[in-house]
Amino acid sequence: MSFEHDEEICNESGNRPFQDVLNANVERRKVLQGGLATASAVFFAGGAGGAIAKGFNNIQSPLMNFAPVPNAEGNGPIPTISADYQYDVLIPWGEPLQPGGPTYNYPPSAEDQALQIGIGHDGMHFFPIREEGLPRNGWDQDLWDDRKDWYYNTQWGTNGNDRGMLCINHEFGDNSTVLGKNTPASLEDVRASQHAHGASVVALKKVNGSWQTAASPNARRIHVNTEVEFSGPVAGHALLQNAANNVPKGTVNNCSNGYTPWGTYLTCEENFNGYFGATSEWTATEEQQRYGFSSGGFGYGWELYDERFNMSNPDYANECNRFGWIVEIDPFDGSKKPVKRTALGRVKHEGIAITVGRGGRVVGYMGDDQRFDYIYKFVSDANWRSMRAKGQSPLDHGKLYVAKFNDDGTGEWLELTIDNPVLAQRFADQAEVLTFARVAADLLGATPMDRPEWTTVAPNDWVYCTLTNNSRRGADQTDAANPMGPNNDGHIIRWKDSDQHVGGDFIWEIFLIAKDTHGTEQSYADPDGLMADPDGRLFIQTDGGQKDGLNNQMLVADTKNGELRRLFTGVTSDEVTGITMTPDRRTMFVNLQHPGNGDPTRTNFPAPQDGVTVPRDCTIVITRKDGGIIGS
Repeated sequence: MSFEHDEEICNESGNRPFQDVLNANVERRKVLQGGLATASAVFFAGGAGGAIAKGFNNIQSPLMNFAPVPNAEGNGPIPTISADYQYDVLIPWGEPLQPGGPTYNYPPSAEDQALQIGIGHDGMHFFPIREEGLPRNGWDQDLWDDRKDWYYNTQWGTNGNDRGMLCINHEFGDNSTVLGKNTPASLEDVRASQHAHGASVVALKKVNGSWQTAASPNARRIHVNTEVEFSGPVAGHALLQNAANNVPKGTVNNCSNGYTPWGTYLTCEENFNGYFGATSEWTATEEQQRYGFSSGGFGYGWELYDERFNMSNPDYANECNRFGWIVEIDPFDGSKKPVKRTALGRVKHEGIAITVGRGGRVVGYMGDDQRFDYIYKFVSDANWRSMRAKGQSPLDHGKLYVAKFNDDGTGEWLELTIDNPVLAQRFADQAEVLTFARVAADLLGATPMDRPEWTTVAPNDWVYCTLTNNSRRGADQTDAANPMGPNNDGHIIRWKDSDQHVGGDFIWEIFLIAKDTHGTEQSYADPDGLMADPDGRLFIQTDGGQKDGLNNQMLVADTKNGELRRLFTGVTSDEVTGITMTPDRRTMFVNLQHPGNGDPTRTNFPAPQDGVTVPRDCTIVITRKDGGIIGS
């Protein structure tokens, strides 16, 4: 998500900027035409493979045989898709969560919105429901023993491709769109806004070739007023306690996502600070400043009628510490409360890419989406199966690290632990370290990045991360790898960890630079959403000012030779985000967020164009016309 508040800088640590590292590293890594770096010259024992970088627009890829959307067609008030593909619309904002629920009526009441699909469709994941006798959550655990295969490998055949649970985030919806007014006038207005945020768990099935919602006891809305639990090192700590003794509730600004080997969904709280404000005199603490809290927030006005979000009310002084976490949701058990996993740290989480490392340990890679903030990694203490067999969550017991990028193409993972004397001088215990992870990372000397957003782990163990942009980079800080000052268009970085994801070192290189595509037929800017598939494709979604007259879009890159092809473009003033597939990879779900920025004069999608109807966030179902694998 790109708005004016994303231009803010909360990091005043003075840590060495990433562009300085790139400046020193130019001689080692010559960036080829097309924006790809050559393979890193430094490898760990056991060896990370290098990139095969040939350019983005001059090699025919055996992985991509679809006709790309040309620049001239990638704009306007309705989506455009490759001639080899087709799309349908699913679960727009306000759609009943289950058949028979309250139908869409604008603006929604608080009661109805709590039973309807929320707004701000973003990260999501499809959990297949397979035939009887197979694992209930659709995961073939044996596939995780072979780290080159993913759970949606084609050997699954037809199981779970026509029904499942879709977990989807609802990142944000401003008052003018949700309420039809700029400022709430009552608690009812605030509740309607709050209930539009959060996440949905939706039962889906395919009937006569078309996807639709289905009745399920596990389908539910999880919003700002849903009861939640805390788990891990910060659970029960004074930093989460309020004098009001109110029950922990809610999740908000749910951006990207992740999913676990045991079949649960991870929703990630990003710009949570913007929902808090103050109705009287209030001064932010150092920690609150580091997370961007202000008396006016983002203008939602929840603090006017809901004291939980009023930072000037001492009875709710720690309510802000209850947000900024990664939240685990069981899509197959509607009776379970969402759980905030505090061992993963409190930052502005864009998402989390989970993989399984050496010894069966769960590893998660996370970006903190703000200019000059950091990239993090979590490693569980032990094999995830053995931990769960003992009744432990692998996400509660482990180590959190932050990345430092070195000049020579190597990097270090710095552990955020109270055992470090540097952190022990600042914090009282590990709970404080995790609650104020940004401050801890500052003290350790982590490398400030250009808005780290989505991460994804490829089957060959390369980890990719989108760095959307950094408009605050100075013109005197440019170099061959980052030629724009300011960096308005962003780039994609990738790294490979030592010791099968659990080591303390990594090698890294730049994968793509958006600016280098401008003026070509595969132009893009502001990379955001990201997903690597088992065959070597990388799906790239954008959020920001596209060049060459284009709307935001989704492209496919061949990671072996760098070719790019545009598969899909959204509508005027939207974001293309969220990505998941059925197990056979023949149905893809993506989202259109804030179409037209809520302005019906720009677009009315998914309704027919009339210049009046309010556009609605929605999910797009993409298939190949020949029934082939998506991206091929």
